[in-house]
Amino acid sequence: MAPERKWGATMVNLDGKVALVTGGGSGLGEAACYVLAATGARVVVGDINVEAAERVAESVGERRPKATWLKLDVSDAGQAREAIDQTVSRQGRLDYLLNCAGIDRTLPVDELSPKEWDRVLAVNLTGPFLMSKYAIPAMQAQGRGHIVNIVSTAAKRAWANASVYHASKWGLLGLSYALHVEGRPRNIKVTAIVAGGMRTPFLLDRFPDIDQHTLQDPRNVAETILFVLSQPEETVIPEVMVLPMRETSWP
Repeated sequence: MAPERKWGATMVNLDGKVALVTGGGSGLGEAACYVLAATGARVVVGDINVEAAERVAESVGERRPKATWLKLDVSDAGQAREAIDQTVSRQGRLDYLLNCAGIDRTLPVDELSPKEWDRVLAVNLTGPFLMSKYAIPAMQAQGRGHIVNIVSTAAKRAWANASVYHASKWGLLGLSYALHVEGRPRNIKVTAIVAGGMRTPFLLDRFPDIDQHTLQDPRNVAETILFVLSQPEETVIPEVMVLPMRETSWP
């Protein structure tokens, strides 16, 4: 059995930094909240599921700097803007935006409804656009910031019954690079995390028979996010891929 690991077992110190994590109530978003808080960052847990967001914020706050939470549907422009405004007004700044929120609808394209298509794109692609759109001016005003977009190996290749998920993640990878180009002159870093399969509700709830040995612990990806955020001021990593050793969707 592998030894028990501690959240954020690292020398990185993010004391005083503020991170807003979308989809922070579960999965990778939740793991990222714990990892960043363990380094001293003040975490704002954003999630459409209020109970989950509150639970994570309370759990994080038991061990590290007090975390806060807010209800957030990233596909809603008003809520996205309010989330950024509230974070800056209550915390005094916004150093990191982690776009972790994501959904899927696993169906053949001829069975996928236009409404389902629109909803997945709204969360997975429009959501990061909206959050970034409102975060960038706040980050520019304070002189720096870092946006991390959680992409997927679905942005690099394709498999059946995932057309809308592929479309959203290929689009998000393109958006991330476009934001990277726009952000650099403003001293704002943008990184795409291309993550392979993780042991999170996103997969386990939909595919209960999946071989979990082909998946990775979400905290591994969260610690990769921390690595990206901890680079020197003069360095940015635009893209990094993080795969489980037995990843089945990638050679």
